[in-house]
Amino acid sequence: MLRQLRSRLRKSLHRHGNARNHEGCKDNEQGGYDVPAVTASPASSERKDATQITTASIEISHPAALSESASPEEFYAAISTSTRPLPTPPANNFTDIRNPAGANDAPTSLPAQLWDRAYYDLKQEETELVVAYEKILSRQLQGGPGLAVPESQLNIIAQNNPDARRRQMIQLIYAGLDRIERETKLKENLGVAVDVVQSAKNIITSAIHAIPQAALPWTGICVALEMLANPISATEANSKGIDYVVQRMEWYWSLSSSLLRDLPDHAGTLAEVRGQLEEKILDLYKALLVYQIKSVCSYYHNRGLVFLRDIIRLDDWDADLEAIRDIEQCFRHDAQAYTAQQATSHLEQLVHHAQKQETQQMSEKYQQCLKQLRVTDPRDDKRRIELTKGGLLADSCRWVLDNADFRQWHDDRQSRLLWIKGDPGKGKTMLLCGIIDELKSTSDSSLLSFFFCQATDASLNNATAVVRGLIYLLIDQRPSLISHVQKKYDATGNPLFRDSNAWVALSEIFIDILKDPSLPPTHLIIDALDECMEDLGLLLGLVVQTSSVCSAIKWIVSSRNWPIIEKHLNNATHKARLSLELNEESVSAAISTYIRFKVEWLAKRHEYNNHIQAAIQRYLSENAQGTFLWVALVCHELANISGWEVEESLRTFPPGLDELYRRMINQIYNSRHAKLLQQILAIVSVVYRPVTLDELPSLVDTPYRASGDDRALAEIVGLCGSFLTLRERTVSFIHQSAKDFLLKQARDEIFPSGMEDVHHTIFSRSLRIMQKTLRRDIYNLGAPGFSIDNVMPPNPDPLALVRYPCVYWVNHLRACNPKKNTNKDLQNGGTIDTFLREKFLNWFEALSLLRCMSEGIASLLELERLLEVSFRSCDI
Repeated sequence: MLRQLRSRLRKSLHRHGNARNHEGCKDNEQGGYDVPAVTASPASSERKDATQITTASIEISHPAALSESASPEEFYAAISTSTRPLPTPPANNFTDIRNPAGANDAPTSLPAQLWDRAYYDLKQEETELVVAYEKILSRQLQGGPGLAVPESQLNIIAQNNPDARRRQMIQLIYAGLDRIERETKLKENLGVAVDVVQSAKNIITSAIHAIPQAALPWTGICVALEMLANPISATEANSKGIDYVVQRMEWYWSLSSSLLRDLPDHAGTLAEVRGQLEEKILDLYKALLVYQIKSVCSYYHNRGLVFLRDIIRLDDWDADLEAIRDIEQCFRHDAQAYTAQQATSHLEQLVHHAQKQETQQMSEKYQQCLKQLRVTDPRDDKRRIELTKGGLLADSCRWVLDNADFRQWHDDRQSRLLWIKGDPGKGKTMLLCGIIDELKSTSDSSLLSFFFCQATDASLNNATAVVRGLIYLLIDQRPSLISHVQKKYDATGNPLFRDSNAWVALSEIFIDILKDPSLPPTHLIIDALDECMEDLGLLLGLVVQTSSVCSAIKWIVSSRNWPIIEKHLNNATHKARLSLELNEESVSAAISTYIRFKVEWLAKRHEYNNHIQAAIQRYLSENAQGTFLWVALVCHELANISGWEVEESLRTFPPGLDELYRRMINQIYNSRHAKLLQQILAIVSVVYRPVTLDELPSLVDTPYRASGDDRALAEIVGLCGSFLTLRERTVSFIHQSAKDFLLKQARDEIFPSGMEDVHHTIFSRSLRIMQKTLRRDIYNLGAPGFSIDNVMPPNPDPLALVRYPCVYWVNHLRACNPKKNTNKDLQNGGTIDTFLREKFLNWFEALSLLRCMSEGIASLLELERLLEVSFRSCDI
């Protein structure tokens, strides 16, 4: 049994050796400190402070090099023949738990801290016993073994310096092991007792060799082993007890390191349980220390120490051992509970970590998907429209909230579609802006998504863009809805939103979202259906379908009085309509409010007197004809007219939008910049999206000194009357009706050579500016494969001039008259052939930097089709 115990303990101590660096030990040049032999030397009888006691008081010899498998006999034989002195064993830096003042700053292992704390507590609880024990140890430090311990013995064990105390304990252990070795060799015929001593000695040797911090708990055992080597002094019960204590001390040293390891910050109640378990280990350590201290004192008591007789009772070893076992049993029960809770906590940590990682991954995927879904943020479009039209006047929109048709739609659960219709300039867009604000303020629990169609912007004038915008706002308010998009996006990526099947995929996603059981009541609003230039029928069909089958959805759409729109919306089963023409009285009252607001603004600007102010208000009221836009355009013109001539100028503004637009065209053609302004109006009328001040000079023959001068270009745009507006450096029409007038009633003036020639001009200028501007590594990134997400455009941006040409030059080529304008361009050696040979890679690099690769691929496919058409026509 003892041999099995010895084998098991040696394996355990091998773990101590593996943990040497963790415990703070430093090896010497030979790879570690060997256990030294100790020869006692006479010590001074003078009183010394504990901090002055060092291993210098003992002569120590350094053993010869031995293999790790050397037997104890070989080990001590090597010691006895060695004469080279061994340096002082390394003192581990240590922070005393109870009294850190005298300690070093480096941390001590947890078991060593607990043993030191247990020893300190025990000294407070069993003061006389521990003091007697320390006097015995002090005598050994001064005089060596076998000497009597007088009652006047001074206690020289370091009290407040754990580092110094540890050196003393190591010194005592080395000396004790040497004595035990000599005694056991002389008494090998003692059988079991010697076997136990040898096993315990090996454990102590390995422990101190690996972890010098273990010196404190093992010192008493080392001294106690002397009585096991001397059967005259040891009882059988005490011998068994010491054997048991040796086994348990090594076990609990290792156990405390793993069981009480540091907890994460969010461990919560587990930290409290750990603290309670630590107290149980301390109780156990104290019980083990008490047993070994009593064993030491018993040994010396039997040698006749008078001052121990009245301090302790040393005759009930079985009871003492049973007390240790009781404490162990209690500890095991608590340790099992703690381990179970620790495992649960660890599992919770793993789950938390996995959820955190999943959330982070989902967040990244969510952001990427939402980023690609976004074609525009309709909230930004709303703010832009309001700014362009001079701000939202809430009083001019409030009438609709009490309108019977609106109330029916709002209050009746069965009424799911409201169509607001009216002629151009009647204020439909601003009316919907007011409704959106009202729904936001009164419907906290519902979702609201909207979209403003704009015919002049290719990214805002098609059915796919409308659905993308509606989905974007819904997901932005309810992120969980992203799952409906993510399934398809993970499979296809960015083409989901841009390829030829984008409408099919997105309309299915949109319907799935509206059918989601978690979706709260939702309001969906689309303004200016008449400005949806592509797939309007598909969009109207989707509105009708969802308004009929999705009970939680309520739609509002607005448009002009177009029969095709009315035909589609008539198929809806739960609908209402609000005609601005049939609500002329309410609209007129709203326009009157708007007129008062605008006239007050003009009066403050020009300091009108009451007479002029009244004259302007009267003229606007008499000629507005229920049209907000007419009032806005006239007031815009009056803002540039001095007060003394404003009354006379009023008569030059004819009633009705078309008449007003005609007046503006005549003014443009009578100006000395007529040709330049005509070019600008023509270009802005046919581009596929509004162009910026940076892009305008690449498409129009602007004056040399005006190119690159934002102020000069803004003045030129301002000369185009009230047809155009400039907002955030982007040129666009003031209203769709202005563009309609130019394309229909002023077509001959704006396009004297035909619209195809304007497209060809844009195409030709686009190729020239790209040929001149594009080059390799235009952003000077210097690294092929540089992630587009990490690209920051330089300032100034060399692509600012060619952003529009890079994306849309093929679109304008397609819009040219192929027989008249493009055959020469499409021939071998023509302008397109030259551009592609010289700048193809530079063009695609620019498209990548502009994040328009999908548009570039579509352009290549369209160019291939145009070439095939051109070749066929040439063959014919």
